Amino acid sequence: MARITGGILVLLGLILAAAGGWLAALGGSLYYVAAGLALLAVGGLLLRGSPAALWLHAVLLVASLWWAVWEVGVDWWPLAARLDLLFLLGLWLITPWVRRSLQQADGGARTWGAGLAPARAVLSLALAVSAALAVLSWFRAPHELAGRLESRPAADAVPETAAPVPPGEWHAYGRTGEGQRHSPLAQITPANANQLRLAWEFRTGDRRGRPGDPEETTYEVTPLKIGNRLFLCTPHQSVIALDATTGRQLWRFDPQIAGDLALQHLTCRGLSYQPPRAVPAPSPAPTAGEGRAEPATERPPLPVAASQGATDPACRSRLFMPTADGRLIALNPDSGAVCTDFGNGTGQIDLWQHMPNVRPGAYYSTSPPVVTERLLIVGGTVLDNASVKEQSGVIRAFDIDSGALVWNWDSGNPDDTAPLPPGRTYTANSPNSWSVSSVDEALGMVYVPMGNQPPDQWGGHRSPAVERYASSVVALDLASGRVRWHFQTVHHDLWDYDVPAQPTLLDMEVGGRRVPALVQPTKQGELFVLDRRDGTPLLPVSEQPAPQGAAAGDHTAPTQPASALSFAPPPLRERDMWGATLLDQLACRIAFRQLRYEGRFTPPSERGSIVYPGNFGVFNWGGIAVDPARGWAFTTPTYLAFVSRLVARRDDISLLVQEGGPPKGSLPALNENFGAPYAASMKPFMSPIGLPCQAPPWGYVAGVDLRTGQVAWKHRNGTVRDLSPLPLPFRMGVPGIGGPMVTAGGVAFYSGALDNYVRAYDMASGRVLWRDRLPAGGQATPMTYSGEDGRQYVLVVAGGHGSTGTKPGDAIRAYALPARR
Repeated sequence: MARITGGILVLLGLILAAAGGWLAALGGSLYYVAAGLALLAVGGLLLRGSPAALWLHAVLLVASLWWAVWEVGVDWWPLAARLDLLFLLGLWLITPWVRRSLQQADGGARTWGAGLAPARAVLSLALAVSAALAVLSWFRAPHELAGRLESRPAADAVPETAAPVPPGEWHAYGRTGEGQRHSPLAQITPANANQLRLAWEFRTGDRRGRPGDPEETTYEVTPLKIGNRLFLCTPHQSVIALDATTGRQLWRFDPQIAGDLALQHLTCRGLSYQPPRAVPAPSPAPTAGEGRAEPATERPPLPVAASQGATDPACRSRLFMPTADGRLIALNPDSGAVCTDFGNGTGQIDLWQHMPNVRPGAYYSTSPPVVTERLLIVGGTVLDNASVKEQSGVIRAFDIDSGALVWNWDSGNPDDTAPLPPGRTYTANSPNSWSVSSVDEALGMVYVPMGNQPPDQWGGHRSPAVERYASSVVALDLASGRVRWHFQTVHHDLWDYDVPAQPTLLDMEVGGRRVPALVQPTKQGELFVLDRRDGTPLLPVSEQPAPQGAAAGDHTAPTQPASALSFAPPPLRERDMWGATLLDQLACRIAFRQLRYEGRFTPPSERGSIVYPGNFGVFNWGGIAVDPARGWAFTTPTYLAFVSRLVARRDDISLLVQEGGPPKGSLPALNENFGAPYAASMKPFMSPIGLPCQAPPWGYVAGVDLRTGQVAWKHRNGTVRDLSPLPLPFRMGVPGIGGPMVTAGGVAFYSGALDNYVRAYDMASGRVLWRDRLPAGGQATPMTYSGEDGRQYVLVVAGGHGSTGTKPGDAIRAYALPARR
């Protein structure tokens, strides 16, 4: 057995020394060369039957232990990646099977008495020291920040500024148009949250995996609650009404989506709600700056939407549903009937009106539109990185009663907001807004989070107008659609750092005065806190030097904005590379040295560049949740590095077959960038066995005092139970996508971590109060409401997310405290 083990160690030592030499030649650590040579020697001694192999392995283990602590401190997961293989080999070398082999190889008892026993004792001591250090590391949490958010005195409480919503209801994606994701309900508290139980569950019957579904088929809906009804949409675009107290289905609407769509995403984040009107308003005649809803002229007639064929010519209130084939449908919340007093008698608006490059499925609104007293404001998503001839990112405002177009703001032609006349189209390929916008009707502004112009990773052809508004939050005048102010979060974005999250609006005490504020989370980890009247920063913003050297024909911005309140991670170092073993960690180190990386905003390159944070985002569409009375924010930062590699195109039209093979269906392979000089490959920075190359944690929850800009606490969130081959409950801190929700009771809820749990947290400290296992991935933002029985319910959608690979499902779950008897 000693000789077999020796042969394996010789092979392992050769691999480690050779790969370590490669790393050293790239300017990396010399440890792996030394460790490989030492293992080679240990293997040679075992082949000779010499007990000195155990002595040498003990020296190697202790030296490796010292090196590991020097690199990463007493931090369990980085230590494990460096020491696990050597530790397990050491355990094997002191087993009776190896001992007997060494005895037989060198004369039996003589060898045992003269050298084997001391060698085993020394190696055992080295193993004991390693184990003790491992145990010590279990009780340390170097990535945690313990603390508490301090409550604001009640006299200083800041009231909600949006139009009133009944406390037990949820009328918009973020409950109100302010996007706070905060409920005034306080029945559930840190003292009783652990008593939450499943009250009811409803299965929609809509799961991803149907023929033609794109990979990014996601269940991201946050339902609305109006009266005693819940309203939600499904990934395949059905609309469902449920009894909020029992979960019983009341009606279901099928919009009859057209087939053969060029879909990159199949998503519905939610519906929008127009409150009742006293008398249905007639369609107004167009005035200066207004237009009429026109019949479609650029594509075939719209499909007929149907809910058992029901229509209603006089809806007092409405739900608005955006569809994947580019329509916006008005429904009666009472019956699911199509409201034919909207959209010239059709009950729907054709969002392809005046759109260039018509390709059904390539443009639609994945997020619910903004509803104001008079307007319905709609953005949309376009295909990412397919070509330079995509649709427009125009933002349009329609009359909420008639569906007539009132104004349009196109970032490619920003000064002309009057409705386009027949025959004209919006600017092709202008930056779009695919996320949720916020609104302040008192100030007369809608706040729009903007993306950039495709392709994401090359911007040599971008116009000055496109450059100005890309990756910005833009405040548009409600009356005219003109820009009141804008704030750019990334200059000349080459990293897919579009502004992904709904701006959060609240009033804050700043310098002893109450200020209307806007908090904008970004993919790069900034929380920009701005005066929403004019975009002036309320917390300091500085311009930081950025790496230079873009691809041929492109350029990089000399500086990039950074907020004083930031979750941006520190730059990666070689020692931050990780893996399950010494070998795949070494592979990640070699990849790190081979790729271009000069810190955040390293430009994409043909060599391949590390993008960190990656375009998955520190924050994404789920945004943050705030308690406006206390001035607290509950956040869910995620950290994953990506690799961006440019591939020179032969011409403007030829398909480059890359990872994933040829195109499937009607959609070209992602990142082909037809018409640009480069295609682009974007993928997570992973080890050869599919683990992130950067060390954990990868996901946190964190509490912020927005008044001071201080992070009060930050804790790892989530386990690898659903991310590893075995259901291991290790709390490593896993990535998440989807948003949090907070309540006046001081409890926050979040289900977006990739381990299929919903959790309740004490908002003051971040302590987990309760959790429940979900039947599928919970990558949607929870909401809360009051039932007819007087109980506060917490609702979670568990349907999974195709891009993250979480388990698909169709569950709508409501939790509540036990009913009083």
